[in-house]
Amino acid sequence: MDFHWFLPTNGDSRDIVGTAESMRPLTTKYLGQIARSAEQLGFVGALTPTGAWCEDAWLSTAMLTEVTERLKFLVAFRPGLISPTLAAQMASTFQRLSGNRLLLNVVTGGESREQRQFGDFLDKDARYARTGEFLTVVNGLLRGETISYDGSFVTVEEARLARVPSQRPAIYFGGSSKAAGPVAAEHADVYLTWGEPPAQVAGKLAWIRSLNPAMRFGIRLHVITRDTAEAAWAEAERLLRNVSPADIEAVQQGLRRSESVGQQRMRELHGGDRDGLVVAPNLRAGVGLVRGGAGTALVGSHTPLNTVLPGDLRGHPASPSTCCGGRRRTRRPGCGRPPANRSATAPAAPRLRRIRRSPAGGPATRSGRR
Repeated sequence: MDFHWFLPTNGDSRDIVGTAESMRPLTTKYLGQIARSAEQLGFVGALTPTGAWCEDAWLSTAMLTEVTERLKFLVAFRPGLISPTLAAQMASTFQRLSGNRLLLNVVTGGESREQRQFGDFLDKDARYARTGEFLTVVNGLLRGETISYDGSFVTVEEARLARVPSQRPAIYFGGSSKAAGPVAAEHADVYLTWGEPPAQVAGKLAWIRSLNPAMRFGIRLHVITRDTAEAAWAEAERLLRNVSPADIEAVQQGLRRSESVGQQRMRELHGGDRDGLVVAPNLRAGVGLVRGGAGTALVGSHTPLNTVLPGDLRGHPASPSTCCGGRRRTRRPGCGRPPANRSATAPAAPRLRRIRRSPAGGPATRSGRR
């Protein structure tokens, strides 16, 4: 079992919801302190977020490779915002120059409003279809193949990497919608989920395992721990003590509009009610009252997390990633609408064209042009 930490590339706070008094501005010095501390304490890697509300994950983590030696960086990025060939080149460069310390966290994008800020006007199912095509090309290039590919969303001709990394970076993938499962099963090494009650996690893992029995798994959780269980639960209560019902309702109003199935599942754990936050032994959904994303925390004394993680994770040859996070800012509304002449939906049945691959430098042929 591997453990990863979290890099707050949107700033940090002593509280769940940052205030002027509790916020700590983002600096490379502070991120470096976190990264070095995580490395010294034995964490395998550190997760970075991606989105319009935080700093760029590639640039932030590239800086931190210079102040760390072993820590890996789980870089979150969004397919479709750059070409797959450029993404593979960036990953290859990062992997070589960092000494094989890159992990890739593929974030398809759950909110159309935010995607439009990046110039992406596809709907969610189309985004997942595009992600599948994107990763087909990226994985082939990182294996040293020359790729010609003609899909519904991605087209490249005789793409190749001049320098292939000695180790292909592992691909992590999260997504709770029906469209996410097949893409994860075909292209990812590790499937990620947010923390839910054990039975719900087991159901989700069984779904993915039915599509790919070799899949490994990771789980994203906050942790509130103290010397005694009583002190830990008191801290969990303190974190919400000064949050007003009006503040909670304002956040929940925004989350109710979310397109993300994972976010909907987080909301269903508490329903916006601060009196029903303990959703399983040692699992509290208080974080999800006041912010989006991973909304649950393990709460208790310094018991090894292996004893309270969902049994289906502990019993499977997986690499759960337990990450503690900083405050997420409220996302601003997206700008613009899809142009009238641009399709914002997927084809009825997105087709992945078959491709023939050859070793780097060899001939490559394409079959099935549109």
